[in-house]
Amino acid sequence: MKHVPFFRWVVTLGLVLIGCSVGVYLTTPDYPDRKQVDLTVLSEAPDGTCTVRWTDPFELAEHTGPYRCDPYRPATFKAPNYEPGTDLGWDVGHVLAEGAQKGELYSLDEDEDIEASIALSDQLLGIGLLPTIIGLVGGNTRSLARLIGVRPAVVRKGERLRERAVQVAQDHTRAEEAVRTAWAPLHEDLVEKRLDRIPVARLRGATRTRLPVRLLERNGIHSVRDVLDAGAWEVAYVGGLGRQEAERVWEAARLMSERVSRDTTVRLDADRPDARTAALLNALQVLVEAGPQARSAAHTADLLAGELRRALAGAAPAAGWRKMLAAGRAERRYVPMAVSELRRLLAEAERDGMAERFAQASVDLLRGADGDPAGLSARIDFDTRPADYYEALAQVVDTTEGTVPIPPDPQRRLKSVLRSSRR
Repeated sequence: MKHVPFFRWVVTLGLVLIGCSVGVYLTTPDYPDRKQVDLTVLSEAPDGTCTVRWTDPFELAEHTGPYRCDPYRPATFKAPNYEPGTDLGWDVGHVLAEGAQKGELYSLDEDEDIEASIALSDQLLGIGLLPTIIGLVGGNTRSLARLIGVRPAVVRKGERLRERAVQVAQDHTRAEEAVRTAWAPLHEDLVEKRLDRIPVARLRGATRTRLPVRLLERNGIHSVRDVLDAGAWEVAYVGGLGRQEAERVWEAARLMSERVSRDTTVRLDADRPDARTAALLNALQVLVEAGPQARSAAHTADLLAGELRRALAGAAPAAGWRKMLAAGRAERRYVPMAVSELRRLLAEAERDGMAERFAQASVDLLRGADGDPAGLSARIDFDTRPADYYEALAQVVDTTEGTVPIPPDPQRRLKSVLRSSRR
């Protein structure tokens, strides 16, 4: 189920209320500039409604008008106690000190709207701060709980080890590919020569048709190689065969060529090597000098890289707090298991010195051939240990033909490889 950002909405509500408070405050008018004046109360009702006279302090002119006097002021300020024998009283008022109504009497009752607006702004601010604080505290607490599983150091260490493992596996693959590239034309020439020596009559027993050998030979198809070069349609045309019969003949030739290819071995002649043999010796020298430990390291690295790739994929959110916060609930659920698996792989690799083995294997494999086109160094080395060269060639060719079985359980195979390396 998708996670609902509850605390995010709580914070949003609080911020909306705070925004409303700011809006009310900004639209509230300021208190006007005023100047205090003395008021002569001409008449006054019990509720404070009165008529007053005052002197404009700016134009020094007398004005008379209605006003709301303070009904709770002392009785000595009210008529007739203020000036005995008259109906006059006294009070304090304010006149506007600016604008078009400058000098006009200003009632303090008008301040009540401003005060009410300010009070509303304060109330909205107080109400908005509460959900904002709750949302921030709750959200940060939840985020902190998510960040508990962040292990950037472990993830970085796993990524570095995987890069080294991938690198040594690629280096060994590149060295083997150089051997295959140099071996292929030599092997192909030997296969073609053998197929050229196999007469077309040998195909008679491999097909269920009466093969017109003499007719084929009169038209230039003497050997199995000629059949492969000509193709099924040409064999049908020159031999007077039907399409299906010609296809059976060509398929028999193809199967025979595969058997010949598997049975053909490239012999390394170091005494009189041509350029292609020298290139093959140079390529094989890299693997021979790197030794079986490089091949073992590359095989172990390939298995370890696969295990690390799966563990790193599950532990990806643990690489940093941003990734952990952005990860979904299902992803975070598998992070502890993936980090634990990553720690185990790192501990085993460190115990067995895998990083050092990978680095040394890469150095040995990257030395490469000495660049001598004649392959003098490789020829001399081949003379001292020809069996090692033939073994290295057989391993590469066998790998090409797919005769090396793939272990059914890579993790079990990795453990066995690590145990054998410790011995």
